Amino acid sequence: MLTQNLDIIQASAFPDANFSGTNTTLGDFLTRSHLLEYVFGAAGIALLIFMIIGGLQMMLSRGDPKAMQGAQAKITNALIGFVIIIIAFFVVQLVGQLFGLQNNTNFKQIFGL
Repeated sequence: MLTQNLDIIQASAFPDANFSGTNTTLGDFLTRSHLLEYVFGAAGIALLIFMIIGGLQMMLSRGDPKAMQGAQAKITNALIGFVIIIIAFFVVQLVGQLFGLQNNTNFKQIFGL
């Protein structure tokens, strides 16, 4: 029953992943499914949404100091999140390079390795 459910997931969400092999590791799954690309993409979209909301709150504050501080805090937190996302991306690429995970081309392209 579990094999059948994983086959359905594989066919619909992760067509390149292989759940039925005995040598499938977490690293193989992550590189074949491109799951991390979707996670980083979703984080980038969330950053954009928080920046827009913070900017709108700042424009609509009408000079109210408390509303302006709240909007500035939202924008600051979004920028801190952006920096964390970039650092996390490079750490994931570096760990992938160190452990020899396949399809780890982003790190190679950026640093020329």
